[in-house]
Amino acid sequence: MIDISTETVLTLTEAAKRLPQRRRGSRPHVATMYRWAQRGVKGVRLETIQVGGTCCTSLEALQRFFDALSEPRTPASNKHPDRQREIEAAERDCERAGI
Repeated sequence: MIDISTETVLTLTEAAKRLPQRRRGSRPHVATMYRWAQRGVKGVRLETIQVGGTCCTSLEALQRFFDALSEPRTPASNKHPDRQREIEAAERDCERAGI
């Protein structure tokens, strides 16, 4: 969780400008930042806070996001317990239907 009293808060536009250059010298687009916040990457979402009408993150939240993406992957069943429950429920439904 972002703590505005101890973290460096940035708008998503400012955060995108702080990231290193990638292919052909471009930085990630601000839309990428919104996607990381909304959908995430590999089950990891970028932390954000709403400051008035502006969606913001922090340098520290970016660090946590990239650290989590850099950790060794664990089996999917451990990473996504809701998904595992959905799979098990679907399997029970198929058994009941005789499929």
